[in-house]
Amino acid sequence: MSILAWIVVGLIAGILAKIAMPGPDPGGIILTIVIGIAGALIGGFIVSRLGGPDMTGLNLPSILVATLGSIILLALYRLVTRRAT
Repeated sequence: MSILAWIVVGLIAGILAKIAMPGPDPGGIILTIVIGIAGALIGGFIVSRLGGPDMTGLNLPSILVATLGSIILLALYRLVTRRAT
């Protein structure tokens, strides 16, 4: 998948992760996008290592995997920032 496609999938995944896990997060929409992109990369890597289908573009399986990765990453981010404060 191209970098632009990962950014778009990450943006969608970040928004969906924020909807799935509402609450105040420092950083706003920019951090949500970054977490979405990183979650997309992590989710795609994990699924490919577990023998799942390759993430090939802007489609529903790619968005679902990226969203799952984003939710996991957002939960970890909240744990780290909650303990730091």
